[in-house]
Amino acid sequence: MGSYPGFLFPEHSRFFPGQRWVNISLRTLHLIGLSGVGYGFFTHGHEMNWEDFLLLTIFSGASMMLISIWSNGIWLLQLRGQAIMLKLLLLALALFLPAWRAVLFVGVLVISGLISHAPGDVRYYSLLYRRRIDRLPASS
Repeated sequence: MGSYPGFLFPEHSRFFPGQRWVNISLRTLHLIGLSGVGYGFFTHGHEMNWEDFLLLTIFSGASMMLISIWSNGIWLLQLRGQAIMLKLLLLALALFLPAWRAVLFVGVLVISGLISHAPGDVRYYSLLYRRRIDRLPASS
């Protein structure tokens, strides 16, 4: 495995009992949160405290991200993980650029739709290695 730490990049991905249902539950909460955030961003926060939905989105998204990284840190080197980092950046920008919230939110949705429904060769592509990676190359 080269110079990558084994705890972050295990030889075989880790799983815990019930992990699939935890991910499904977190994804459901995440969609609820995103719906509220979208409403807040598109209506400029009128008639609703969308910040609570933002907290739900952050908590559920961070939880899914931590599970993915714990399972196998290779996720960070793949386009699917890097797309999440880009979405976080866009959402952070939305907090500081209120006039751009709706546009940035649409960008997040577009990235989400493209990456989550893309073929494995796209989602598992590594910008670092310039090819699909399912495990770290032995010479890393």
